[in-house]
Amino acid sequence: MPTWTALTHTTGHEAAEALAEAGEELTPEPVGTGVFEIEDGSNRWEVGLYFTEAPDDVALALLAAAWGAEPFAVSELPEVDWVAHVRRELSPVEAGRFFVHGGHDADKVPEGAEALLIEAAMAFGTGHHATTKGCLLALDRMIAEGAEPQRIVDIGCGTAVLAMAAARSFPVMVLAGDIDPQAVDVARANVIANGLDGRVECVEAVGFDHPLIENAAPFDLVFANILKQPLIDLVPDMVRHVAPGGRAILSGILATQAEEVIAAYAAGGLALERRDDFGEWSTLVVRRG
Repeated sequence: MPTWTALTHTTGHEAAEALAEAGEELTPEPVGTGVFEIEDGSNRWEVGLYFTEAPDDVALALLAAAWGAEPFAVSELPEVDWVAHVRRELSPVEAGRFFVHGGHDADKVPEGAEALLIEAAMAFGTGHHATTKGCLLALDRMIAEGAEPQRIVDIGCGTAVLAMAAARSFPVMVLAGDIDPQAVDVARANVIANGLDGRVECVEAVGFDHPLIENAAPFDLVFANILKQPLIDLVPDMVRHVAPGGRAILSGILATQAEEVIAAYAAGGLALERRDDFGEWSTLVVRRG
């Protein structure tokens, strides 16, 4: 089935959300909408509408004009078997002792590696993105240095690859939370596929706001691979939920945004311990005094 995308840009999160909501009233009706921040400090947001029928160009033009957005750019996407495409394009990822791979690459796991299976159909957050790889490398260094965290949580867990890596590394129960219920379902499936059922508990949560997470705090290690502004917004909760001497591994941050995040966490009492840049992305390790 062919798919059409209609993309535009506007200023401000509220305006973008309102535009996306208004777009849902179009005929033909979009099968999905998306609102994404352009992470360059401009406060510009991308709004995407997705159709299985060709959208009405006039209606899109009127919608953009009514909300002060740029004209929509409409594209028809070819029919592609994306799972097969991803399987061809995604090679295994090595990050220290960790080896993230799809089932089609199971024969490539090096001897002694901590293998984490993420199938191509669930490839978001597999480690191919520099932010996830940066978090895995930070965890690998902590293990090498003799860290033994007893209470661990992955905030914004996606596929739960970080939570699973921690569960493979330490003999403790690891919590993993995500705001997106679909991501939580994917995370649970990945936990089972990796033989970690009962070792990683996945819950739907906004930040730390879930009884299981609240009751397990304070944490010796927190993963938060999300985005700059949500990370900054999390500072007060992070301070409350990280144990004295505990660490947080933060990513999802452009290198140009790292200093702002570092300053926000330092002001809250979580000092920078290490920063690593991977291309345009940064991974930070902060520690509570």
